[in-house]
Amino acid sequence: MLQARRRKEVGLVQVFVTGASGVVGRAALTALREAGHDVRGLVRSREAARTVESLGATPVSAELYDLADLATAMQGCDAVANLATKVPVGSAALRPGSLREIDRLRIRGSRVVVAAAARAGVEAVVHQSLSFVYADAGDDWIDEDGIVDVSRATEPIVVAEDHVAAFARDGGRAVSLRLGLVTGTDPNTRWQVRRAAAGRAFALGRPRSWMHVVHPDDAGAAVAHALTAPTGIYNIGADPVRRSDFAAVIASAAGGPAPRSLPRWVERMGAEKLEILTRSHRVSSQRFVDATGWTPARPTLSPEWLAHPSREGSHG
Repeated sequence: MLQARRRKEVGLVQVFVTGASGVVGRAALTALREAGHDVRGLVRSREAARTVESLGATPVSAELYDLADLATAMQGCDAVANLATKVPVGSAALRPGSLREIDRLRIRGSRVVVAAAARAGVEAVVHQSLSFVYADAGDDWIDEDGIVDVSRATEPIVVAEDHVAAFARDGGRAVSLRLGLVTGTDPNTRWQVRRAAAGRAFALGRPRSWMHVVHPDDAGAAVAHALTAPTGIYNIGADPVRRSDFAAVIASAAGGPAPRSLPRWVERMGAEKLEILTRSHRVSSQRFVDATGWTPARPTLSPEWLAHPSREGSHG
């Protein structure tokens, strides 16, 4: 107990991470361990447990949707990082029901995680959210006060943020990180690179509109920095990039021909699922930089972001 108190006095805490074997989860484990924190990672399989152990964290088996089980697993932790997600890859996003699992994680899962954290006496919750919730702003900059455009696809994201905010209203500290599009070592980026290499269409939206992107390692570092952030919502990403430049980077990494855009009928078929991916988002992360000192190690999108693919986790 004395050792734990001394660790907290110097800013080192014990952190419980959901989605620990996913893309952002693995990056967060690495960043948290490098910062000196003790980390427990929620796992559902032996493979996930091995991944968590290889990153210096302690795997913990518990049921995400079981409040009592999860609260027991969180006992003794100072903070919880809720990074559990299940993103459909590539064309699978167009299938009926493709968002069912990720919506369940956001709507029900976030509520259970927050309730378990409160029951376990956890002091802070850090939650992985998305900047896709912002309305299309054209060439204007977007900060955390930007207009949120709620659609069928973004409503679960907003609901999850509300669950996290309730933790703060009950006396805890709650931080939601609105990440840009995770780009680099994730399954969807690899899907785009494969299509580009084969000369197939992959680009979405208006070429001169803006994208908010973030490398997984920078997202993981943001989770570690968020342990010191005041309660609130923060944008997390690199410099905004034009869609045409994003597509050019994917094509360059693939070594294929010039990028091709998906036909408009595909966007129409995808409805709200794809509409949020075509909004123009020139998003600023300055508020988080000012609050925590975090800055992205990869501030500008380049082919090097895609150079070292990591193992694909079950959640990410």
